Amino acid sequence: MIKQLSIVFACLGIAECFVSLSAVPFPSSIIGMILLFMLLKFNIVKEDSVNKVSDFFVSLLPFFFIPSAVGIMMYFDIIKASLLTIVIAAFGSTVLVLLSTSFTHQLLRNFFKKINKTARP
Repeated sequence: MIKQLSIVFACLGIAECFVSLSAVPFPSSIIGMILLFMLLKFNIVKEDSVNKVSDFFVSLLPFFFIPSAVGIMMYFDIIKASLLTIVIAAFGSTVLVLLSTSFTHQLLRNFFKKINKTARP
């Protein structure tokens, strides 16, 4: 388990050094996850070498939602007063994201089809 933690923390440490040296405005934890993903994807690090520690971290994940749930309960009277507005905004933004994503996908798909047709002799 110490070897597995070392791999995960090494990715985080490398990402932290990268962010501090390059001044990239991006969280080092996200860069560390991307680095770990790339190491796993290209089989530099085997999945078995981080499996147990990742299962442990995933098992702790629900605890990170407790503060937000408590915050919702503390301000439920304010949320209740604006519930219809919140639901409409959430539904409307979801529909807009789905429509814009599908439209963009169709545009890019048609664009790449045209490129592929013109590139072939």
